[in-house]
Amino acid sequence: MSKPAQSLTAIPLGGLGEFGMNMMALRLGDDILVIDAGMMFPESELLGVDLVIPDITYLKQNRAHVRAIVLTHGHEDHIGALPYILRDLNVPVYGTRFTLALVKKRLDEACLLQSTTLREVIPGGRLVEIGPFEIEFIPVTHSTIDCVALAVRTPLGVIIHTGDFKIDQTPVGGAPFDLHAFARYGHEGVLALFSDSTNVERPGFTGSERNVVPRIEELCRSAPRRVILSCFASSIHRIQQVIDIAARVGRKVAFVGRSMVDNVEIAHSLEYLRIPDGMVVRPPDIRGFDPKRLVILASGSQAEPMSSLSRIAVDNHRFVSVDENDSVILSARIIPGNEKAIFRMLDHMFRRRALVYYDNSAGTIHVSGHASQEEQKLILQLVKPKYFIPVHGEYRHLFRHAALAYQLGCVSGEILVLEDGHTLEFTEDGAYRRDPVTAGRVCVDSGSLEEIEEVVIRDRKHLSEDGVVVPIIAIDKHTGRMESQPEIVTRGMFSDNGTEFLAGAREVVLKTVEQSNAEEKSDWSVIKEKIRVDLKRYINKQTSKRPLILPVILEV
Repeated sequence: MSKPAQSLTAIPLGGLGEFGMNMMALRLGDDILVIDAGMMFPESELLGVDLVIPDITYLKQNRAHVRAIVLTHGHEDHIGALPYILRDLNVPVYGTRFTLALVKKRLDEACLLQSTTLREVIPGGRLVEIGPFEIEFIPVTHSTIDCVALAVRTPLGVIIHTGDFKIDQTPVGGAPFDLHAFARYGHEGVLALFSDSTNVERPGFTGSERNVVPRIEELCRSAPRRVILSCFASSIHRIQQVIDIAARVGRKVAFVGRSMVDNVEIAHSLEYLRIPDGMVVRPPDIRGFDPKRLVILASGSQAEPMSSLSRIAVDNHRFVSVDENDSVILSARIIPGNEKAIFRMLDHMFRRRALVYYDNSAGTIHVSGHASQEEQKLILQLVKPKYFIPVHGEYRHLFRHAALAYQLGCVSGEILVLEDGHTLEFTEDGAYRRDPVTAGRVCVDSGSLEEIEEVVIRDRKHLSEDGVVVPIIAIDKHTGRMESQPEIVTRGMFSDNGTEFLAGAREVVLKTVEQSNAEEKSDWSVIKEKIRVDLKRYINKQTSKRPLILPVILEV
């Protein structure tokens, strides 16, 4: 008897069509391997939402088949959803040493550490077998440490997933980018390449991490007072270079902000950060320390509400304030969508007469961690895949990465642009698009670890646009008669007190109650609905607004 034909299915659940929320599943028969579990920060229209994670309905429906979650690196857009996902999927998590250290911190805070199996892998080390998948963790360079690409060997061929990467020829410590491994797999033959598209709109090569040293050192050396530098707390190489620069120019360093302190402690405990003895100034000692001999490393480069840098900017931080001639260096990319908040924060710095540096017009103070076009071309030419699928980016990035591959002509089969939920099945005969699975975004209030239903977001949007009206009436529970005039409370409706409108609204409520029959008056839910409908009609006619109406009936 002939063996049944095998197939391998790739199922992107996040990161294809947006920046962040990266997650992909590979299914071979009854075995599912999940790559990354990221979150993203909400857009402005998602009012009050703390973060957004992928919809894992497909994985929950097939939880008996999920074998593991494999992580490429420790950025929030690749690990941030784990505390929410592991409540539904109790599977082992594989990652490098630093990545798992960051994961441990988050799982501990979510009380999931004891129930989760974490398995450390070594970049460039021995292969790891997970069910029918055999995985090599290939060292790559990025803006954090311990990053890997994945070469997943299956009976149908090798799948390569680059994770986030750039090809840094002069990395700051750590393993270099293993181009030889990509070339080796390219020579052997690669079924499909899934590659990072983030910087596909940038021509040339992305600069080395070492490129920031001359300008930052120049600014620290010439600074008349203290230096406040903000970068991503996960940028351990950047932090190391700032520590080294501070030592060379005769300054000490202080770390401010929860994420900055946590990541520095983790990296130092794992010996990824070298900090000379006596180099660190504790936050409570900052105000009394000579400002000409201090560099402060602060988190909050994206002006997140209540982050350290945001609070420093408005003089609301316990330990740090900005004074005239202090130097403020924003050594981070301004993420699209955050511009207004960041420039508002920097305006506060300028008002305090600080010396503010936030772009590359006067020298390099930040370099990206993602590959530009020439590096993306190099990976494509080394791997020479049969199928190419761009990942990590909005649709235009995926499309342009696909166009880049088409121009190179190094993909022997098809170039396929997928979006979240689209499935791609590989068989011995070819690659085929299959029916989509449930995918999308799940909104989370991080304080409660609870998902927010779509109706809640809709209500918040409703409130923000048209306000709320609360009619309050007191009714005698025995007679059904109103004890007093209705009270109308409004929020977000008028800049003045709206006296004429409120008088009319009271008349509407009075008329609605008086015209209700005895049976209706015995059921408060009916009376509330009648008030809501009549008041809605009156308000829309008077103001063209549709506020949220919440009738309140007090029994007396």
